Amino acid sequence: MTTVTYLVGGILGIAAALALYRAVRGPSILDRVLALDVVLAIIGAALVLDMVVNRHLDHLILLVAVSLIGFVGSVTVARFVTDRK
Repeated sequence: MTTVTYLVGGILGIAAALALYRAVRGPSILDRVLALDVVLAIIGAALVLDMVVNRHLDHLILLVAVSLIGFVGSVTVARFVTDRK
């Protein structure tokens, strides 16, 4: 189980680095917003991984808050882009 935990943590770390690279280098604002939404999803997955490994629910409220921020942010940007066209 320890090997799986380190493997999943490494995959999440690589995914976060690639998403942050896309957020910095993205050619458009939509690419940057999508990349930051992916970063929020990766943060949520890391919180879940920590809760599963340590068998606790201490980060559950933080997970809900991160999910809501990601959802509201994506909907707001989508609404803004559709109003511009």
